[in-house]
Formats: sequence, C-alpha cells, structure tokens
Amino acid sequence: TGSAAFLRRVRATPWSAGIRGWNATEGVPYGHGPALGAAAPVALNRGMLTPHDSAPHAGAARELAGLFFDPLGGLGELSPVGERDLPVDFLTLLAHSGHMTVTLEAWHESLVDVRVVGEAREPHRYARHSLLSRRSDGRVVQSGVMRIDLGGLPGGVRQAVELGECPLGRILIRSNLLREVELLALWRLAAGPALAAELEIAPGGVIYGRTARILVEGRPAVELLEIVRP
Repeated sequence: TGSAAFLRRVRATPWSAGIRGWNATEGVPYGHGPALGAAAPVALNRGMLTPHDSAPHAGAARELAGLFFDPLGGLGELSPVGERDLPVDFLTLLAHSGHMTVTLEAWHESLVDVRVVGEAREPHRYARHSLLSRRSDGRVVQSGVMRIDLGGLPGGVRQAVELGECPLGRILIRSNLLREVELLALWRLAAGPALAAELEIAPGGVIYGRTARILVEGRPAVELLEIVRP
C-alpha cells in the first residue's frame, strides 16, 4: 500500500474509521459493531521530532529491548533519527500519536493478530515481546516490546493484556479508558539476526521503529518499542 493512498483514506474519513470496510475494534463490517471513535487521534499540532529529541531516549529503549533481545545485537543498534530522516512509508507508519494496531490495520487493509514471543512478569508490571501479523496472509508487520504497569488497570483489562490473545491497542480501545499515546523517539536500525528473522528481511537490512508511551487516565502506564515493516 502506498503512503499517498493511505493518507487519502485517512483524510477522507475520520481517523477512527480504521481499515476500509472494517471495524477494527470488532473485526466486522462497519455498522455491525462499536465504532472506533476513541481510537487515539493523531496529534496534528505535535512538533516535528528531530534526532536531538530522540537521542535522550536511547538508554531506555535499549533497556526495554534488552528484556528479550540478549545479546542486544540480535535486535541491532538503535540510531536516533528525526521525522525528516524517515522514508515516506515509515514516516506515515511511525510519526504519529496513535495506536500502532489501528495504524497498521489501516495501512495494510487487514486486521492484525498478535503472537507472544516472550514474557516477563513482576508483581505489578508485565512485559512481553510480540509480533503482529496480517490476518490476510500471515506476514509479520511489527516486532514490538511493551512493558505495562498493571496496578492502575481494571481487572478485566489486566486479564486481557496478560492473556496475550489480542493486540494491546485493541484492548485499550475496547476498554474506553481515557488514554493518550505519546511519541517519544524514532530509530534507524541495521537489523540484527534475531530481528531480521522475525521480520523476514536480510540481516543488516535497514529498518525503522519508534519508542512511545501510553498514558492511561493521565498516568504513564505503558512503555513501547515498535519496529515496523511496511
């Protein structure tokens, strides 16, 4: 899918419309389920991110990735970049303040499914490394690491997150919790062997990602490292 066509779809309908012909919250044709009205709209007044903005977040990004990529070289080195450094497809997919689940489903015109690769549990925090793949053909379109503070979540939301059967963005959208996605940093990677195998690209191939966080009811609740494949 070209970025121009994607942008035309987004501009032609509210951001909450999700993928063309589908309600991404329920996976049914429009009009047969709840609308995606609360799906974290793009922050149009956000300042343009620069490499200088991204660089201070490198340590936190490596620490998060290191929970599951050991050695970290399996992921690849994170180099800070800005929005002007991103190829247009990656700019569209990464430089926004929306849920990645919604963005990927709109871009690929397919629902996405989650596969949990690894988990780490603490008394009040849960982390996982997971892959998102297109339901249409099974192709992996994102490798991600997330860590969530479970303490402030309702019991049903916490249970759904830990169950690992549904993408995080879809769970939070369905929960109707007040939430805000904050874009923190953008990254260029020469894919390490583990990441390359997950995304089915050549080792050393250039790929891009982002770190973000989600505030739930005004409180930082989720740390995210999201690396995508157009």
